[in-house]
Amino acid sequence: MRIDIITILPDLLVSPFSHSILKRAKEKGLLEVNLINLRDFSTQKQKQVDDYQYGGGAGIVMMCEPISNCIEHLKKERNYDEIIYVTPDGELLNQKMVNTLSLKENIIILCGHYKGIDERIREVYITKEISIGDYVLSGGELAAAVLVDAIGRLLPGVLSDETSALFDSFQDNLLSHPVYTRPEDFKGLKVPPVLLSGHEKNIREWRHEKALERTKARRPDLLKDSE
Repeated sequence: MRIDIITILPDLLVSPFSHSILKRAKEKGLLEVNLINLRDFSTQKQKQVDDYQYGGGAGIVMMCEPISNCIEHLKKERNYDEIIYVTPDGELLNQKMVNTLSLKENIIILCGHYKGIDERIREVYITKEISIGDYVLSGGELAAAVLVDAIGRLLPGVLSDETSALFDSFQDNLLSHPVYTRPEDFKGLKVPPVLLSGHEKNIREWRHEKALERTKARRPDLLKDSE
């Protein structure tokens, strides 16, 4: 999979993709992440990519031309399955959406700043708009990093145990079941006996039951969504 991220702050995204699971994914050739500096596509002398908004009001807007120039340049090199704009008013990111995106081959992620991007870019180029939560960040870079991390870990061969992702929270609209490791007894709190039994069927049933209990208690809305 190839993901091209359009940003005015490429240095901000170097670290998230240089460690842990995403680093291994890149080293294995399973995931390619490219940071595209939007200012390189500005025709302005000072590499300007923003201007005051029509109609007045506080805040500036990212201009059409640099974004259009950048996207058109990238599209000449390959076809893209999705051109994503990360924005607070986009569709709320969830595991089902991540699962679908992990099956794509080429994706562009556009990071906004200031008051956002000119609406005409959204109308002409953007195929999907995604929000990572009901709050506002200084820019789209951190949201892009979250999205890439969520997608990248699902790619076949990225995780050492590929079945691990199948039992994460939000798969099948359930939160994850409780997990334990050594020691067996910690300050009088003991690991549930079923997990020590070696009986796979009983362990699976226990885990499903606990996942259901936790979801009912903490996120009952997930169960309603699955109905």
